[in-house]
Amino acid sequence: MSSSISSVELNYLVFRYLQESGFTHSAFSLGYEAGINKSPIDGNLVPPGALITFVQKGLQYLEMEANFSNSDMDADDDFSFLQPMDLITKDVYELRRMVKEKKKTLRKDRDKEHEREHGGERKRGRDKGRQEREKSIGKDREVKIQDEKPKAEDASGDKEVVTEPENKVSIRSEENGVSVGQAVAIEPEPEPMDTTPVVSPEFSSSDVIILEGHTSEVCACAWSPAGSLLASGSGDSTARIWTIVDKGSRSCNTNVLVLKHVKGRTNEKSKDVTTLDWNGEGTLLATGSYDGQARIWNTDGELKSTLSKHKEPIFSLKWNKKGDYLLTGSCDKTAIVWDVKTEECKQQFDLHAGPTLDVDWRNNVSFATSSTDNMIYVWKVGESGPIKTFAGHQGEVNCVKWDPSGSLLASCSDDVTAKIWSMKQDTHIHDLKEHSKEIYTIRWSPTGPSTNNPNQSLVLASASFDSTVKIWDVELGKLLYSLNGHREPVYSVAFSPNGEYLASGSLDKSLHIWSLKEGKIVKTYSGNGGIFEVSWNKEGDKIAGCSANNTVCVLDFRM
Repeated sequence: MSSSISSVELNYLVFRYLQESGFTHSAFSLGYEAGINKSPIDGNLVPPGALITFVQKGLQYLEMEANFSNSDMDADDDFSFLQPMDLITKDVYELRRMVKEKKKTLRKDRDKEHEREHGGERKRGRDKGRQEREKSIGKDREVKIQDEKPKAEDASGDKEVVTEPENKVSIRSEENGVSVGQAVAIEPEPEPMDTTPVVSPEFSSSDVIILEGHTSEVCACAWSPAGSLLASGSGDSTARIWTIVDKGSRSCNTNVLVLKHVKGRTNEKSKDVTTLDWNGEGTLLATGSYDGQARIWNTDGELKSTLSKHKEPIFSLKWNKKGDYLLTGSCDKTAIVWDVKTEECKQQFDLHAGPTLDVDWRNNVSFATSSTDNMIYVWKVGESGPIKTFAGHQGEVNCVKWDPSGSLLASCSDDVTAKIWSMKQDTHIHDLKEHSKEIYTIRWSPTGPSTNNPNQSLVLASASFDSTVKIWDVELGKLLYSLNGHREPVYSVAFSPNGEYLASGSLDKSLHIWSLKEGKIVKTYSGNGGIFEVSWNKEGDKIAGCSANNTVCVLDFRM
């Protein structure tokens, strides 16, 4: 071969694959040990799914080289001569020999059959068949290669290169396709049963705006609780605050503030914005990044505070309801409560044996943490050790969330289960086992006691790499609905403020809106990149989704 791939390039492709597949802590470990942040590779030029594409092209090359190198093309040129493991484990010379032997055997068998059936006409018939096959062989090969390409190749969406100035807002309408969605209704005991897929109404182009400006994947988005501001965080080392106005005047009034986490232009991965959260009043935005720093910004885009103590990336951060404390969880295995007024570390909590993956406040002074060490701890500011320990998961605990009243804690894990815990006991009160792959995230509905919707029952939503979203009755610990509308892992779910609808975003590039009364999709949007996070505004009439193709979509939703 005239060209080869270097170890630096291969490390970067694997790093990107781990990031795009949701293995964030594995990606960090590789990035740290391989020095990815010092790599000369411009990440903006590497499209999503690059490793899958590279491997697939390599397999196809071996396949074609093995077939084309044989001159005896009178047998059907069928790629089924070679199995995937042959391509991976054998060199091209061994593959050539295998193809040649199989073609020879096949030709002998066919010649014998033709001899019996057609006698003297065999030679003329075979020559004619060969001519026909040679005419169509290129077309057949192209079709077979396309058919065999794995779905994972485009799981992260097409990379869209944005060349606009950083402080310019581009808004465009986008036509989208029709998605197929199905819900499986669950009675108290019976097994789930399939239902006929139904065509779901897509958002019209007039109800969709696309926010462009980020130059790398957008992994986080959140609406301000105070108004029309939408925040987004990206791998381009920036967060952005977008002002979203009503459709009639959006083209002339919408603007954006760019919150730079590094001075000048750089491809340094350590500045990636991984998470963000608004305070309760919507006056301050907190961001966490790969450099281990938390930053606090005002709504004018001014940097108010830089909080530095973590030694590794921050993967989660949350304001308490009162707004005087900010909680951060890091790969350095710790969580820190920051005093926002003094800009100092109030207390650092260090007990986990692995990276802290998620944090969530129970009230203004108590919170939970989860980790790759399979453990969950409940802490209280001022206490040196945990006030509660929840052990029971057999895999990394990806997410923890307190219910609206602060009495129940839900968790989900790579062990394919979600669990519900109570401060009144040490063991889980419900073990939710209907998913078939890792559960990435969970959310409580804004319903039941202590909410604005007290007459509706409290439910829990879980989103999984098995491509489904499941809705649970938390009182009984039973499955209510299995929402089967996505074709790839589901990364994010969010309930509407009135608790009647659920938004879900997936690597299949679609964002679905589900009716929880009917258990079916009522609206759907198909974009050009995998959806990493979805968020409702406080009025419940707009949904934002951030994507792998560097954009944020804003959907106008009125039923």
